[in-house]
Amino acid sequence: MKIVYFDVEDYEKEFLITANANYDFALVYSPLNEMNNINPEYYNADIISVFTTSRVSAKVLEKFKNLKLIALRSVGFNHIDIEYCKKNDIAVVNSPNYGNITVAEFALGLLLDVSRKITDSYNEYKNGKVTPNNLIGTELSGKTIGIVGLGAIGSAFAKIANALDMKILGYDKYEKEELKTKYEYVDFERLLKESDFISIHAPLTKDNYHMFNEDAFKKMKNTAIIINTGRGELIDSQALYNALISKEIAGAGLDVLEKEETITDFDYIVGINRLDKLTLEQTIINSRLFQLDNVIITPHTAYNSKEAIQRILNTTMNNISEFLLGNIQNKVI
Repeated sequence: MKIVYFDVEDYEKEFLITANANYDFALVYSPLNEMNNINPEYYNADIISVFTTSRVSAKVLEKFKNLKLIALRSVGFNHIDIEYCKKNDIAVVNSPNYGNITVAEFALGLLLDVSRKITDSYNEYKNGKVTPNNLIGTELSGKTIGIVGLGAIGSAFAKIANALDMKILGYDKYEKEELKTKYEYVDFERLLKESDFISIHAPLTKDNYHMFNEDAFKKMKNTAIIINTGRGELIDSQALYNALISKEIAGAGLDVLEKEETITDFDYIVGINRLDKLTLEQTIINSRLFQLDNVIITPHTAYNSKEAIQRILNTTMNNISEFLLGNIQNKVI
């Protein structure tokens, strides 16, 4: 069995080398996508492991003739061509519950940053020109927070928000009985209209793509702030940009963006001609979002704590070990 790990970071290297001592394995620092040139010897891999920075399309997968398992070092799997995997009997497993607290805490950080203008205050102070009138913030206590997706991460965020004396409205396709006694489930339209803040913790599915669109932003309060640590594609970037510059909403804290890989992936940076029309348009919109004073954008790093990284690595290796023993756990398909 040959295992190839893509998207490997320096802080993962030591663990992966030790954990794979008895396997035939390779570590690859670059992501797996249609643009990167992959060493041909890796195409005979039986197992590959990737992070969310990879974009594993059918065009990529068809080169791996022996592939039996994709071990995700993430919860989300929208970057994998699931239909291809189903048709070709490739198991896909993920790493659930590694970042419930980590991501929830980061979402709170984004909310505090935007609502209390923390980064703005720092930048003004550093530049020696403080304008208190521009730095007036909004308290969280007593306000209504709408949480989209009351799963493991959303529930952890709700617990933090509850401790801050916030009123919690939850929207989730699958309501949990044990949460109904703690928080109020509402429909999406009511959440939009009544929330002072909205925090997104939903996975991306075929049904919720661009759930925050032009119509959704028009229903929100013009004082509302939206936080997204879920998936960039849950928000229509153009609609968000329009809502922000027209002051339909007050601000945004974004750890994820549509087509975020084009911002930091070297192959995109040096080969802009490789971008299709939609990707190019969304990349331009992202650059415009960076220029807005009422937006904080971070590089998909909400998961990135020492504790969460260790949980990811432990779960990934356990998933692979169990698969090799004939057991498939944490199966996505």
